[in-house]
Amino acid sequence: MVSKLDGRARPGKPRHPRKPLKRKRDAEDVVALEQQVANLDPREVSAKDFADLPLSQPTASGLEASHFKTMTDVQAKVIPLALKGADCLGAAKTGSGKTLAFLIPVLENLYRKRWTSMDGLGVLIISPTRELAIQIFDVLRKVGRYHSFAAGLVIGGKSLREEQERLGRMNILVCTPGRMLQHMDQTASFDVNNLQMLVLDEADRIMDMGFQTTVDAIVEHLPKERQTLLFSATQTRKVSDLARLSLREPEYVSVHEAASSSTPSTLQQHYVITPLPEKLDTLYSFLRSNIKSKILVFLSSGKQVRFVYESFCHLQPGIPLLHLHGKQKQTARLDVTAKFSAAKYSCLFATDVAARGLDFPAVDWVIQLDCPEDAETYIHRVGRTARFERNGRAVLLLDPSEEEGILKRLAQKKVPIERIKVRQSKQQSIKNQLQNMCFKDPELKYIGQKAFVSYVRSVHVQKDKEIFNLRELPLEEFAASLGLAGTPKIKFLNGDSVKRLKNAPRDLPSSSEDEGAEEKGDEKSRGKKKEAVRTKYDRMFERRNQDVLADHYKKMIEGDDDDEVADVDDGLRDADEDDDFLTVKRRGYADDLAEQIGGAAPVPKPRLVTAVGAEPIFIDSKRREKLLKSKKKLLKFKGKGTKLVFDDDGNAHAIYELEDEGQFREQGPAEIQRSKFVEEEKERVKVADAVDKQLVREKKRERKEKRKAREMAEREIGDEMHVELGTPDDEGLDDGDDSVKVAPRRVEVEGHPQKRAKKWFEDDSEDGAKRVKKRTGRIIEATEEPETLEDLEALASGLLG
Repeated sequence: MVSKLDGRARPGKPRHPRKPLKRKRDAEDVVALEQQVANLDPREVSAKDFADLPLSQPTASGLEASHFKTMTDVQAKVIPLALKGADCLGAAKTGSGKTLAFLIPVLENLYRKRWTSMDGLGVLIISPTRELAIQIFDVLRKVGRYHSFAAGLVIGGKSLREEQERLGRMNILVCTPGRMLQHMDQTASFDVNNLQMLVLDEADRIMDMGFQTTVDAIVEHLPKERQTLLFSATQTRKVSDLARLSLREPEYVSVHEAASSSTPSTLQQHYVITPLPEKLDTLYSFLRSNIKSKILVFLSSGKQVRFVYESFCHLQPGIPLLHLHGKQKQTARLDVTAKFSAAKYSCLFATDVAARGLDFPAVDWVIQLDCPEDAETYIHRVGRTARFERNGRAVLLLDPSEEEGILKRLAQKKVPIERIKVRQSKQQSIKNQLQNMCFKDPELKYIGQKAFVSYVRSVHVQKDKEIFNLRELPLEEFAASLGLAGTPKIKFLNGDSVKRLKNAPRDLPSSSEDEGAEEKGDEKSRGKKKEAVRTKYDRMFERRNQDVLADHYKKMIEGDDDDEVADVDDGLRDADEDDDFLTVKRRGYADDLAEQIGGAAPVPKPRLVTAVGAEPIFIDSKRREKLLKSKKKLLKFKGKGTKLVFDDDGNAHAIYELEDEGQFREQGPAEIQRSKFVEEEKERVKVADAVDKQLVREKKRERKEKRKAREMAEREIGDEMHVELGTPDDEGLDDGDDSVKVAPRRVEVEGHPQKRAKKWFEDDSEDGAKRVKKRTGRIIEATEEPETLEDLEALASGLLG
């Protein structure tokens, strides 16, 4: 998105004769403005209106056209310092006008330096979210409408190639961190060496762990000699953060530091103790009671936002619903923010992507369904209401395990909050309705499972364990409140327990287990003392579900004495089978059957079979003996054969045969052999080509002869189709020069009937009657051949009549 801030300048407009005078006047204004700024003392300024500041005429006109007249506290303190070129850290309450506090110095500094499009990029403004960047860009367009600077918006979700083409002509850029770093790495024409100012809005969010590596990479590209401005509702003052940005003696401006509260005085803040499984019931009841309100509901994750939005759309609480989260496409996010801003009554479910900097007009309620991660996040969330000295209300729903910790954090930030109770008469339960919807709609059930897992993960990753403790949360009841039939499995929690069990010391089996093992005849446990270490084989032997397995498997585990007699044959197995259980022979169905009938199953004697392949096969069991009967299984023992070709004399040769080096040298040098081979191949190709051409000629000749024969047959058939009736064989039909020719009705040619084409003037009525028509050349067509004299007379009368 690119905008030309000067609406009056038009490229290609003819030069005005007074252009040099205007430039001279602008230069004089700039000199006078610089003198006023130099004489400005920021600590003694007590200005309340923008007109009291030394601002340029384009900026003053833009503020007046945008209806900005009186300055807020943060603007009155920051703008004079920024006009002097100092690095500033501004902290003020939400909705106190921080955007204008850095946009006005941006425009003024570029104007005093007489910045043009040839100078390149002068100011870089970084925002943590796309919605906030769009909002800053809109304010910049309004205030800077009379300036001649080119401003651009660089955020994710737009065409990268289109941004690359226009990026080199921009003077002011409003961007998000990730997209800006992408352009710095991939856009060759993007130059930031002449940058004058760097502005970070919501700096505490940009400089936290989520954006730390990205911001560090961006700062490495920027020049060291620049002015830096940082703004946020909760500002950081850590030396490490300031050193990363190369600030030079920054001025810290805090408007609410001496105030009694970190939030606006017009904001009413309350919290409700609501168990986790009852939060959705409380939210639905609240929406039903406040239909004619503008409500913003915050949740922890995007999957929760989607589930609550989809389920409440089915429940229809009576208020228009919207949802906003980071996984949506950029166009959808812009559409949602525009709809919520323009709506009079609406409810928006959102994640913390809407918690910072966004100016939604006339928001009545801010509901925090999930506990914020810290006090700063709480301040930013409730800052979406009670903006610019308007009234607003905020409600925080807390689980009993979260109450003590979060209230302590809010008290440290000077946030006044009171506890209220919900009227039980207005409380409605939607648990059964959600269960019915999840049962009927598998997709909604799947979204609910994902919402449950995402909420548990959001609690699990929080650093402040005094507030967020998974062990104290009723997760099973919470899953049921979402309409789920059972609690979904959570891999990262199961992984911790499995890892803990794996790393724990291996305990000894209990005494009851030892006694049970003695009764079963376990030789490892019978008569032995407790060992210090249990192996995996011990645990395998002590499994309690052995009864469901086959009888021969039980006997193998228990070590039956009778099995030793059947398994040992002709000294092929060790006499002592207790030493290694892996050598126990597998018992089959034939063994069990033999035991039932009282006899032993016949075991084949081991022998070697040498006639099958190159290597002998050792046959020592029935399974190996069956192998001899399968030709397919014996193929792997026979080895791979060799393919042979036969010459003209009938001698067999391998497909590829290599000559000895001596034989090769006897035939002559390599170049001579090569040229000889090429000549032979040319001759062979020439002969083959001549043969191919002869074949083509013969085929053409055959096709030509077939065509002539077909044409001759067609002519012969045409001659047979007509019969001359005026021949000497006819009786008394010679009527003069003219002769009458009658065509037969139908002639069969090679089994196919030849149908006469019907004329457009013929009549299909009166089937079987004779039809006689006059034609040119005295040729008459009849449906039947005349046989008697009466027929000929009728035909003649037809000709005459």
